[in-house]
Amino acid sequence: MSRRQAKETTKSLTVRQATFDLLRAFGIKKVFGNPGSTELPFLADWPDDIDYVLGLQEASVVGMADGYAQATRHAGFVNLHSAAGVGNALGNIFTAHRNQTPLVITAGQQARAILPLQPFLYAERASEFPRPYVKFSVEPARAEDVPAAIARAYHVAMQPPCGPTFVSIPVDDWSHGAQPMAARHVSREIGPDAEAMKALVAALSASEHPALVVGPAVDRAEAVDLMVQVAERAKASVWVSPFSARCSFPERHPLFAGFLHASPSQLSDALKDHDLVVVIGAPVFTFHVDGHAAIFDGATRLFQITDDADAATMTPTGNSIVATMKPALAMLLDLLPATRRAAPVGRVLAPPPKAAEPIPVDFLLHTLAGAMPEEAALVEEAPSHRPVMHKFMPMRGADSFYTMASGGLGWSLPAAIGLALGRPERRTVCLIGDGSAMYSIQALWTAAQRKLPLTVVVINNLGYGAMRSFSQVMQVRNVPGLELPGIDFVKMAEGMGCDAVRVTRSSELAPALARGLSHGGVSLIEVTVDSAVPLLYAQAGRR
Repeated sequence: MSRRQAKETTKSLTVRQATFDLLRAFGIKKVFGNPGSTELPFLADWPDDIDYVLGLQEASVVGMADGYAQATRHAGFVNLHSAAGVGNALGNIFTAHRNQTPLVITAGQQARAILPLQPFLYAERASEFPRPYVKFSVEPARAEDVPAAIARAYHVAMQPPCGPTFVSIPVDDWSHGAQPMAARHVSREIGPDAEAMKALVAALSASEHPALVVGPAVDRAEAVDLMVQVAERAKASVWVSPFSARCSFPERHPLFAGFLHASPSQLSDALKDHDLVVVIGAPVFTFHVDGHAAIFDGATRLFQITDDADAATMTPTGNSIVATMKPALAMLLDLLPATRRAAPVGRVLAPPPKAAEPIPVDFLLHTLAGAMPEEAALVEEAPSHRPVMHKFMPMRGADSFYTMASGGLGWSLPAAIGLALGRPERRTVCLIGDGSAMYSIQALWTAAQRKLPLTVVVINNLGYGAMRSFSQVMQVRNVPGLELPGIDFVKMAEGMGCDAVRVTRSSELAPALARGLSHGGVSLIEVTVDSAVPLLYAQAGRR
């Protein structure tokens, strides 16, 4: 091509074309969206080589992109509709922020020429709207700056700790001329400080009863195997950090000790016999209720390895090492000498629960654990039943478990759909409460349209079980809005094209699960269970 021809080609390139070329160069194969008028110029004549994934509500769209990004470990690309669409999506944008999921979120904006007139469907100070739950947010000053803004958003989203970013794009920008934007490579691994690692190794070597507390960053970094090798070399008990959104250690491993509570007193009690605690890939610590955290009183020595510099600055005591998981764990394994300590005894699994009527939740979860295919992934949003799930559904480790780190409902059903889109070769199981399911039930339509290998198990206890539990812990009575009678999940699922069945007796459970888990598309199994829920926190854990 001559210099003149190259110049003419550059002149004819539009912002839209430059953006699609950039997405292709970054390996973006899917765009998740719910269209609006301010996005139409971007959506017109959609290219065949990029899959547009339609969701029926913006929060569900973001949840799908989050699950897809976690499955592929690559940024999800989202297209929302102006301020209203971003507003609808904010709950799951917050969850993506807490999940540390890389997302590039774009939203339409009204035409630049009429912005001073506050036109219909415009966004005032658009870049401020999703803050502080995005790592980078901008409305480019000029139309031709849009591709560069998207490129920066992608690199920022993918840099550990990952997270969502946001670009607001006026509707008339897409047709403006633009320069081609090359996709650059930006490295993402951060190596640990060698002296800090030597201090950690010395502490581990001197410890009599060390504990490793593993968090979601280990599994996000594909470092679970390294984590297992470090634990075995150190002969240390392994605990899961409070509210860990991923499984970073095999829960049937003999060194696995259990799950830490988000109550300061209960967490401190669990760790009181350890003279050294090393937190890897998690904050120190995430609490949910108040109380005295004796773990910080000085009797226990604390270390942390984290890829999140902000999390390191918030740690109240001990030493923090800022590094990504793979190089940090590899160096730790290389430096750590063999120990003469006896291997600690891990947790003992509970005996199988018995069938009863109404169906006990522990019996449902134990039966589901036995029925799931070995390589299936579980996406969970049943917070009131999570302690029972921990007890009766031990996860195998890498890429086996996902939940929302935010505590906000409405994420897991669309995220399970995104996960199934990202890994269509294996079954995805969404375990969800009846209250949680109603936040994003319309996401089933997308799954059914695409015939995804997805099984949704709805635990129907006719209400918000977590709130029932908290009302007991907090000793408050007559709380309105906790009961949810009269919802027919089978009819809703069938109305959106899914196979669906209701289970009300224990004898029906195993056949229904076998059928649903082998179904060629999307299946939903609604299980009516005992409405009694366990206390999430002991009352002694509160002041």
